[in-house]
Amino acid sequence: MKIGALEAGGTKMVLGIFEEDGTELERLTLPTLTPDVTMPKMIDFFTSHSVDALGVGSFGPLDLNPSSPTYGYITSTPKLAWQNYPLLTSLTGGRDIPCAIDTDVNAAIIAEAQQGAAMGCHSAVYITVGTGVGGGVYVNGETVHGLLHPEVGHMLLRPHPNDPNPRGVCPYHDGCLEGLAAGPGLGKRVGCDARDLPDDHPTFDIEAYYLAQMCVNLILTVSPERIILGGGVMQRGILLGKVRSETLRLLNGYVQTPAILEHIDEYIVAPTLFPVSGLIGSYLIGKRALAQK
Repeated sequence: MKIGALEAGGTKMVLGIFEEDGTELERLTLPTLTPDVTMPKMIDFFTSHSVDALGVGSFGPLDLNPSSPTYGYITSTPKLAWQNYPLLTSLTGGRDIPCAIDTDVNAAIIAEAQQGAAMGCHSAVYITVGTGVGGGVYVNGETVHGLLHPEVGHMLLRPHPNDPNPRGVCPYHDGCLEGLAAGPGLGKRVGCDARDLPDDHPTFDIEAYYLAQMCVNLILTVSPERIILGGGVMQRGILLGKVRSETLRLLNGYVQTPAILEHIDEYIVAPTLFPVSGLIGSYLIGKRALAQK
């Protein structure tokens, strides 16, 4: 049995073919262009490998209600060409095979919970900080959907007093996490590519302040057993320690548990499987769909 996996991101599409036991057979990376350019190549990839099931982790927002007529659609995404696009049904190329879809960050937390940094946890959150900010929430073996699915990147934050662009760059919300802390927000704040800045640049203290607010909000609302911070922005090595310290400062001793007070280095962590957490999670989503057929 072959399982197809797709991690559909705003910048690139990562496609994989896996054996049922998780052995990866092939991988293909494509730029995320418009559907008329990108979709035929992805459909051909999965069709040519005659996959027996398909799992997808995608940027969103998504319709994740299996009983909905638009299940598997990308809905109100800022990527206008992909709005209201039937991603899941299009990918199967008309074949009636087991398939399922979740958000890209939910796919990542599934992988990290089963094989990575959240193994042994009953609850965990995976946050990716890159071109955008997304969050996947995992509780008792399932990802949280609810009314829609968590849109952690659009929680509203208090602006840092030294932020020259306190409204951020989100086209939907002033002062939301994604608009302030994702790559474009970072770039807008400093007027250049933040990857070119030294570690001691003050913008990284501002970044840590925003990400720590997010962690505090998650701790006080979701109460996860672990928070995993991934994505391209988090590859800046100094950020993780700054976020931990700032989280402790903002909590101000309110959460009295050793996981926070004594073991913050083991509580807010980097992903074990980065940069393929989402792809592995998509394979696991496809494997589950195959088992439930």
